[in-house]
Amino acid sequence: MHTPLRLASLALVPFVVSVSFAADDLRLAAIDAMERAVRYFRTEVAYRGGYLWKYKSDFTVQEGEGAASPTMVWVQPPGTPAVGLVMLEAWEATDDRYFLDGAVAAAEVLVWGQLASGGWDRLINFEPEESERWHYRRDVLAGDTDKGRRRNSSLLDDNMTQSALMLLMRVDETLQFNRPDFQGAIRAGLQALLDVQYPNGAWPQHFEAPPDPAKFPVRPARYPASWTRVFPGTRYYGFYTFNDGCMTDAMGVMLEAHRIYGDARYLEAAKRLDEFILLAQMPEPQPVWAQQYNPNMEPAWARRFEPPSVTGGEIRDILEALLDLHVATGEERFLAPFPAALAWMERSRLPDGRLARFYELYTNRPLYFTKNYVLTFDDSDLPTHYGFKADAAWVPALAAEYRRLRAGERAAVAADRQRVSQPSASAIRAILAALDVQGRWLERGRLRRPGERTGSVEAEILSSATFNRNVALLARYVKAAGRKP
Repeated sequence: MHTPLRLASLALVPFVVSVSFAADDLRLAAIDAMERAVRYFRTEVAYRGGYLWKYKSDFTVQEGEGAASPTMVWVQPPGTPAVGLVMLEAWEATDDRYFLDGAVAAAEVLVWGQLASGGWDRLINFEPEESERWHYRRDVLAGDTDKGRRRNSSLLDDNMTQSALMLLMRVDETLQFNRPDFQGAIRAGLQALLDVQYPNGAWPQHFEAPPDPAKFPVRPARYPASWTRVFPGTRYYGFYTFNDGCMTDAMGVMLEAHRIYGDARYLEAAKRLDEFILLAQMPEPQPVWAQQYNPNMEPAWARRFEPPSVTGGEIRDILEALLDLHVATGEERFLAPFPAALAWMERSRLPDGRLARFYELYTNRPLYFTKNYVLTFDDSDLPTHYGFKADAAWVPALAAEYRRLRAGERAAVAADRQRVSQPSASAIRAILAALDVQGRWLERGRLRRPGERTGSVEAEILSSATFNRNVALLARYVKAAGRKP
């Protein structure tokens, strides 16, 4: 039977009491809190080892990005893969098999829900009739190769397929590569990413099959001769997409796959993405990037609030990806975009120091939308569901990293980028004090009304995002404090 690591005295009292521990006692209390929280999530919250985003405390209502039934689990973070990854962090900090078993259970859910196309949709539904709406890889392995009208579109936006593969790969490595079912799913997923990468190194938002290379010529980014200011209803799923970390998260998967499995194809795929980033940098007067490009390499409409433009929103992920590849390979070409991009950011700041999400092509004027989705230069009537302004406080630190790399400090920068900031003792005490006697972090939040597409109600909720954040911080604290018996 699993025996939780905890202070004997702490097992006798509720966890909501005021805590003031010595350093070693605080480490043991953090381990105990992780065990309580993970046990509650695994035994009371999980459905077949998977997770949604939010739950009403009595489990009468639950949701992912949208309303969810009790038989659903969510792939999109902070759902199943994200929960599995923090359980893996807890295992790495403590060697407690109970945490690893939780990560393994989440990985098994992902194997069950992997699509025939090799990736994942945003959710997995275990209800027998509902599950038949998707065409799974396990169907193909059983001889069912005709998709028919079933869904088979794998998603790369919002870190869906990427986070699923990340959990599977890290669990596979932890288990010393002894699960053939995990390895089969990983090989299929990684091969799908290789197959659907465009000739220029980009990836789409959604995919089912490899692209026709003839339809996607390799060319540098350019400004369109004209563009409509009214949303044209474009189908954008096949566009080259930076938005929501679509391509940079895929690159991260390929770098991790290369680290774990040593296959040079994965490193080459990551390098090809950065080669696309070099191609996608717009010419002057706006030498940065768009959220998405059509096959002609022109900034293009995606959703009705994502116009052709250059972006101050995705630029951080793009520059971080270039730094990652330079650190990994030492190739100077991945630093070439920085001077012009950094100069653009400095001259494009808003009066409050932030960057606009969108800037008009050529003029560089910030673009916004009204609540009725009319494109405008006025920011006084913004929709509230989307960030139209982006923080730029990170720019000086990234510029300093770039200067260090140009000065030859690659090894030191690589070490710094691997370093994870550690939570303070006061932050850990706050997390411990907030955990209730059942092992829950309850908070006030909003949930959609059952059966309604719009509207919400305030309730006492369990949040996977809060669970993930708190368990990760506890694990990092424990790991930094050392694994003492």
